Amino acid sequence: MNGIGLINATGQPAIAGSFHTLVVQPTSFCNLDCTYCYLPDRRSLRLMSGAVARACAESIAQQNSSHPVSVVWHGGEPTATPIGLFRDLLAPFEELRRAGMVRHEIQTNATLINRQWCELFTTYGFEVGVSIDGPGALNRNRLDRAGTSTDARTLRGMQTLADAGLRYSVICVVTPETIGHAEALVDFFTGLPGCESVGFNIEEQEGADRAPVSEDAAYRFWQRLIARRVGGSPLRIRDVDRLADYLAATRAGHADHAPYEPIPTVSWDGQVVLLSPELLGITEPRYGDFIAGNVLQQPITAMIAGAGDLGYVAEFVTALNDCADHCAFYDFCRGAQAGNRYFEHATFTARETTYCRTTRQALVRAAADHLTPQGEAP
Repeated sequence: MNGIGLINATGQPAIAGSFHTLVVQPTSFCNLDCTYCYLPDRRSLRLMSGAVARACAESIAQQNSSHPVSVVWHGGEPTATPIGLFRDLLAPFEELRRAGMVRHEIQTNATLINRQWCELFTTYGFEVGVSIDGPGALNRNRLDRAGTSTDARTLRGMQTLADAGLRYSVICVVTPETIGHAEALVDFFTGLPGCESVGFNIEEQEGADRAPVSEDAAYRFWQRLIARRVGGSPLRIRDVDRLADYLAATRAGHADHAPYEPIPTVSWDGQVVLLSPELLGITEPRYGDFIAGNVLQQPITAMIAGAGDLGYVAEFVTALNDCADHCAFYDFCRGAQAGNRYFEHATFTARETTYCRTTRQALVRAAADHLTPQGEAP
């Protein structure tokens, strides 16, 4: 199997040599100014060209994988792209989509969603994800440039999606101020028309000097969510369901040991970073700009093939081996997110991050304690 580096304990590639997810940034601009946002160029209206979109599609076609590639339109606010241009950017992927080689996803704040966008999503078979952190004050970090709340506009966009017959998932960022409101969040998302699932992202340290969520608070949060899910809540919770799927697969002897996804992310001008979309636009003396290449000059498959020569990728392979050798959670976690290691520790070799402890380990511990009767040893 081709790939980057090896997991010494298994002899399997550490990072896959092909990609199943391609993150594409149609514009650097975002119409919101969320307090926790890491995007450095979100005030600049820079738009992707058709040439970059064609090069992305050609990279997918060249890979010729039997597994469909999820093209995720993200980074900035994708619907801030003029809709006519957005249609033009989709055109190079259409033959691949019709052949089952591509499926489109979009992550949006939904404030700009209208009937025309809904028609586009329907025509091209989009899976839609909406970013909202809860009702009212729980969404207070998602502000516009005037410092005004955006929840009413997002809810209006979500209703427009539902009225068009489009179901959507939600990403909710949970902060130290909101992590004590698990029940209110579940009630809110359960009541949203069209919402089929929610993923809770405990706030990450990405370029902002903010206090992290504590491990104890994260444990209690997951405890409450698991109790609600087991108690019959119809709301699908991405993180809880992912753990349940892992446990079921392990029990059946089908645990997934696939290599880490390279997650190529393409900027509006064709620049590509690997491993973590959050690295796009970041420059740092030790690692430079993290750029693996430009799709206008080189196919993504070639960038991945040569990625072992990139310092940050080589460091991450070392970190994955460290996790595999020493961390009891590795089989479920699979190394978590590369970007979190950098933003928390300014290196990719750190074995453990706050993200690991609050998002993966606390979840597993909460589930184990729920499944283990009180008084019994796990």
